[in-house]
Amino acid sequence: MSDETSDPLFDNDSFLGSGWSFPPSFALGGGDVHMVSGVADIEQSLGILLSTQRGERVMQEEFGCDLSEFLFGEISQGLIGRIKSFISDAVLHYEARIELNSVEVSESGAEAGLLAITLDYTVRATNSRYNMVYPFYLTEATSPAG
Repeated sequence: MSDETSDPLFDNDSFLGSGWSFPPSFALGGGDVHMVSGVADIEQSLGILLSTQRGERVMQEEFGCDLSEFLFGEISQGLIGRIKSFISDAVLHYEARIELNSVEVSESGAEAGLLAITLDYTVRATNSRYNMVYPFYLTEATSPAG
């Protein structure tokens, strides 16, 4: 009889997908790449989606969120509304494993020019709710993932 904990058929996260960790990291000696699966894979995929500019990927030119369009913009309700729309559209098209419940964008009180983008989502396969906060710096030319 097999041990259920080592059998991938009984791994609760395996059906959600798995992939390389981001940023990619390797085991000592470079023999193995570190992998993530389940909700961690989804969260890293969302981070990649939000930090990728459209046209940046050669084989998937439409992939990305184009948040860089908002760099150096003045914080207003119009800007916040456009950011929410860009994110909602990108998640709808490129992350089918989740249903986006809401996107909230708020100005950080701790740092000028920092927006906290909160994604509240439900993993479709498990009907479990999660959230993540993505920091977006309006006044700097880099994002936390790049």
